[in-house]
Amino acid sequence: MHSRLLTSLITALTLTRSSFGHDDHDADQIPLDYVRYPYQATYPGDNDVTANSIFSGITTFAKLPWVQCLTKEKSEAFDVAFIGAPFDTGTSYRPGARFGPAGIRAGSRRLTLYGGYNVPLEVNPFLSGLKIVDCGDIPVTPYDNKYAIQQIEDGHKELLHRTTFSPLGNDSATGAPLVPLSSDGKHHPRIITLGGDHTIVLPLLRSIHSAYGAISVIHFDSHLDTWKPSVFGGAPSAQAAINHGTYFYWASQEGLIKNGSSIASIDSLFCGSSFCRLSSGIGHGAIRTTLSGPADYTNDDESGFQRIEAREIDTIGTDGIIKKIRETVGEAPVYLSIDIDSIDPAFAPATGTPETGGWSTRELRTILRGLDGLHIVSADIVEVAPAYDTNAELTTMAAADVLYEVLSVMAKTPLGKVAN
Repeated sequence: MHSRLLTSLITALTLTRSSFGHDDHDADQIPLDYVRYPYQATYPGDNDVTANSIFSGITTFAKLPWVQCLTKEKSEAFDVAFIGAPFDTGTSYRPGARFGPAGIRAGSRRLTLYGGYNVPLEVNPFLSGLKIVDCGDIPVTPYDNKYAIQQIEDGHKELLHRTTFSPLGNDSATGAPLVPLSSDGKHHPRIITLGGDHTIVLPLLRSIHSAYGAISVIHFDSHLDTWKPSVFGGAPSAQAAINHGTYFYWASQEGLIKNGSSIASIDSLFCGSSFCRLSSGIGHGAIRTTLSGPADYTNDDESGFQRIEAREIDTIGTDGIIKKIRETVGEAPVYLSIDIDSIDPAFAPATGTPETGGWSTRELRTILRGLDGLHIVSADIVEVAPAYDTNAELTTMAAADVLYEVLSVMAKTPLGKVAN
């Protein structure tokens, strides 16, 4: 009897294996709800059914199609790609941002609960005609920072130099054909990176430089992140000199950023070359950190950043901050880096180096919408450490909503200009 039962079980398992195609090596380990060509998935449009089981299925950013961009599907074209960089071994206080990409994706599940239409910006980025995908994470080692930083640069660069799915098209006002803004003359897709601690921006800017040359930067953070390595951490080794407080110092030294056209909005005390004092094209916004002394600002100036401190919102409001940013950056291509600690820890507590006195989630989203029309070539959000979040996922939801505003701005403005 036992022998007959065993034979029946083996037969049933064999039939089940055959019915699910496991004899096909290409289909092995594929989830039951995996869509072979996921970009065909649909989002609800105007007056379509919404609020329908968005909590089910694989967790990608905003339910975007999952494409294995760095492995099986290296030839897949796209216009915007989300990619995770789970690195946090350059942080100085609380670790945990290696889990940021997963947390942000979880926080984004409800982004399209009622549909993806952005009311203030009057656009649904998911139905804008762009092919937007989630590429998963760059494989990052936790054992060797030098190697990990190279992994991040290589992974980002591979995506950045991928062929776009959609052509640039024509100027909406004149009908004239658009030409790329890049220094290499090619039309590149946009990459939105989910960090990871802020150290990842150094390899990301190295990648961006390969396509755009020296780039203007808008940096939202409560800290300057231009500290000299001898000051921030003391640089006990060459590798330790590169961390989440010094990466902009190195980016400036390497000529990756365009001094004089960058902004830094520092909720604590962050400086850039485009915001605070409007002397360059790179800048910090939301700065509110403490300093070792005035020399830190001098060093920040030398790195080419303008500073907008968090408390300025009390006097000039969001409109005044937006005006400063736009005057600094102008029409130049710009890279956008957002540290979640630019938001006050009352609204986003799950971060490595929290600073009180920051902006609200609503204020930051308003400022980001004010960037409408700028040529944002790529972006990141960093320092989300879900282990310190509330049960309500306040921080990861805030991070996802911030990126939704960034994606909406991107969807409205192509990376092209009318040829002279």
